[in-house]
Amino acid sequence: MQLKGMHHVSSLTANARRNVDFYTNVLGMRLVKKTVNQDDTSVYHLFYGDERGNPGTEVTFFEIPMAASNKRGTNSITNVSLRVPGDDALKYWKQRFEEYSVQHDDIQKQAGRLVLPFEDPEGHRMQFVSDEHDQGVEAGVPWEHSNASPENGATGLGPVRLTVKTAEPTAAVLKDIMGFSEIHSYPHPNNSDLPDIRVFETGKGGSGAEIHIETRSDLPAERQGRGAVHHVAFRVEDADELQQWIERIKNARLPNSGFVERYYFQSLYFREPNGILFELATDGPGFEGDEPFERLGESLALPPFLEPQRSDIEARLKPLD
Repeated sequence: MQLKGMHHVSSLTANARRNVDFYTNVLGMRLVKKTVNQDDTSVYHLFYGDERGNPGTEVTFFEIPMAASNKRGTNSITNVSLRVPGDDALKYWKQRFEEYSVQHDDIQKQAGRLVLPFEDPEGHRMQFVSDEHDQGVEAGVPWEHSNASPENGATGLGPVRLTVKTAEPTAAVLKDIMGFSEIHSYPHPNNSDLPDIRVFETGKGGSGAEIHIETRSDLPAERQGRGAVHHVAFRVEDADELQQWIERIKNARLPNSGFVERYYFQSLYFREPNGILFELATDGPGFEGDEPFERLGESLALPPFLEPQRSDIEARLKPLD
């Protein structure tokens, strides 16, 4: 049993139409699945990724109309990285952000890699990270029909940063239960007086398999709203291995969901001691079970258990076009 790296991150948006515009037209990612929140079918769940939405490349958003702005703080997921092929790609994205008036910082070095921090229109904190010298979890393949440059496009998820008041309980879950290794640390990018950020990796390692922990005892707890990250998911090979993880999480007495069928993958949700929501998700079946590769994300897709409700569901959703 070994987690293979990042599977996806899921965040919150108050405006699905604007969200699609930014992630497809500005970032050039492919909308690989347009479906609904299975726990609230009145709102969208949007999946963006590489050409097939391969595990490890997906950024997803739950729509919560009229959601207040996220109140940033601790016990939260505070940064999501997207991998790009190399250092030159960061220069392309910096120029593109200036053309599209995207809020961004300068290119800088973090943990030995060049990164370009930026925010989406709702304050979702992200960064592009260069794979120039990276080895480890394989990257995905950008969609050839991207609205941005495919050769500079996002190839998958990079490091995900957690911000907590006290790092050790979260670190213990990562190492003792989830099998991560702590490999190094690096100075805080915004304030050298703050504790170094600790780096943990799993599986083959590399950018696509890292969790970074930032300690901030000076901040209040986050109050989630639009622009917040709801949870981070990690890759599990298949449903048989997921069952083994379910037993391990139960034995560790962590609050958890048990087995959850999401149709596109199977999942387990649990909270680590600082309250951050983790998910373990299988690599398959994937997104092509109900749509062909060429038409991914073009129509509203519903898993079979929601298909009988299609007419009611469609009547409640606002068109994204």
